[in-house]
Amino acid sequence: MSIKSLIINPGSTSTKIGVFEDENLLFEETLRHSTEEIEQYASIVDQKDFRKKIITDLLEEKKFDAKTLNVIVGRGGMLKPIPGGTYAVTDELLADLKAGVQGQHASNLGGILAREIGDSLGIPSYIVDPVVVDELQPIARYSGVPELPRTSVFHALNTKAVAKRYAKETGRTYESLRLIVVHMGGGVSVGAHEFGKVVDVFNALDGDGAFSPERAGAVQSGALIKMCFSGKYTQQEVYGKFVGKGGFNAYLGTNDMREVTRRANEGDEKAAEAKEAFIYQVAKDIGSMACVLSGKVDQIIVTGGIAYGTDVVDAIKKRAEWIAPFTVYPGEDELLALAQGALRVLNGEEQAMRY
Repeated sequence: MSIKSLIINPGSTSTKIGVFEDENLLFEETLRHSTEEIEQYASIVDQKDFRKKIITDLLEEKKFDAKTLNVIVGRGGMLKPIPGGTYAVTDELLADLKAGVQGQHASNLGGILAREIGDSLGIPSYIVDPVVVDELQPIARYSGVPELPRTSVFHALNTKAVAKRYAKETGRTYESLRLIVVHMGGGVSVGAHEFGKVVDVFNALDGDGAFSPERAGAVQSGALIKMCFSGKYTQQEVYGKFVGKGGFNAYLGTNDMREVTRRANEGDEKAAEAKEAFIYQVAKDIGSMACVLSGKVDQIIVTGGIAYGTDVVDAIKKRAEWIAPFTVYPGEDELLALAQGALRVLNGEEQAMRY
């Protein structure tokens, strides 16, 4: 029997939804929200009823009978660090999403909405591989400052989805492979996947590894300390230099790699050098993760929006393909990845995780 799923992926100014029958997309929609609409609400959680109504209204507009659904899946939010997998939205998980135990973020609404809609229909609700997935091996947590351990925040949903896709396409299991997975989008995360776990990864949010279109990546700590205590910036302003205004935004005033490439091709030396630096740093991160895996790398997988740029991928290959062959899955299909997470549980391929 086929399984119909409603997938909910909330962003800061949009709510993406998709309806699937097994892995086949029946329809999807990105519902945009104006600043004025969002600013009516004091907190992320306060937006719940507003977002729920636009989802149910869309289903009615599409003349889709919600009673035919078998499962609701939401994007996971800022929970406590957890291993990867598909999680039932239990009362404890729901409470932590509402509280925002690691911060208030629109993705927290994914599980909240999934649970409420699922309960109203009498069907299960899940989240899949949230950004707080943490499977780091103990030695990967050392930073040199005990109060500041290395932490795991990365594109877990997409990178685990493409790793499992590669395994399936090659007739193997994710749990049997050693992979380096590179996600290149607004942020960059490069991780070592060893036998089904991401044992090390460059934190894609808080300053680690390569810079990206919007984020600073790793910087020298001494220089950062001096900046923080210079009296020139507030804490918020310093953080903004790392997340949002860092990377290509800081160097070139754009977060669009296509624009960077256009400028470089038209002779802009600054753009060309910044692009080459980005490629250089991503390749260095791949080399680091190869050492994590003791050089035993079955495949390097490249994904994310920047992976559509064959020139960028080819340049990274030139530096790193000696480590292992490359497979490229451009873009990120988060709706399908969420649907697949629920399908693996409902088809008995995996056990649902407990938070």
